Amino acid sequence: MSTQGSIRERVSAEEWQVRVDLAAAYRLVADFGWTDLVFTHISARVPGPEHHFLINPYGMLFEEITASSLVKIDKDANIVLDVGYPVNPAGFTIHSAIHEAREDAKAVLHLHTPDGTAVATLKEGLLPLNQTAQLVIGELAYHDYEGVAFDHAEKPRLQKDLGQKNVMLLRNHGTLTVGDSVAAAFTRMYFLERACTMQVRTLSQLGPDRHLHPTAPDVLEKNVMIGAHGVSAASQFLVWPSLLRRLERNAPGYKE
Repeated sequence: MSTQGSIRERVSAEEWQVRVDLAAAYRLVADFGWTDLVFTHISARVPGPEHHFLINPYGMLFEEITASSLVKIDKDANIVLDVGYPVNPAGFTIHSAIHEAREDAKAVLHLHTPDGTAVATLKEGLLPLNQTAQLVIGELAYHDYEGVAFDHAEKPRLQKDLGQKNVMLLRNHGTLTVGDSVAAAFTRMYFLERACTMQVRTLSQLGPDRHLHPTAPDVLEKNVMIGAHGVSAASQFLVWPSLLRRLERNAPGYKE
């Protein structure tokens, strides 16, 4: 595999920064316990007109990923910068579809967590049961399951279902978020995953003498508006710097 020094010398300073942020996101997903061995993926667009993007080396655990180990590919799944690993074909289908359709989709994060997948499997999907869910539900889209995403014919349907929204439940499959930065995609995923966990725990408590307490409609509307406009800015200037400090304590090797 190429060394960190050789990869850094072969890419622009802008690409290297995206690599560092994306590697940080992989390490953070591992740190938060959201991984599924090697079978989910996060991607980030490489700055420039070529429409290249970076994705994980297929076969490497998220806790191992570094800035120099990320694979650069083009819109046709050709490896542009080889690091000695292949790319997950299903990961390419999902991520390339979104990067193709959305110029603002600088980062795409997809997971298969137990709680996220549980809620994605419910017919009702995510319910506005609490503040956390209400902050993401206005940006939430759904895509029906079509099997493991090897078929590129699924891409137009995925693009249509996502539209201009930034949060998605992949039915019977998992969760997905989009951001104009790695920080925004990660922060949206944090809220989405936490909302799913809260829903699973809340619904587990229901019974003959236990009922849901609804949010007033005007409060729900207010929270949806806050979520639509506030998550991206808060992620870049408040959340992401604190998460990078966490990584410096727990997994500082991601910059290599």
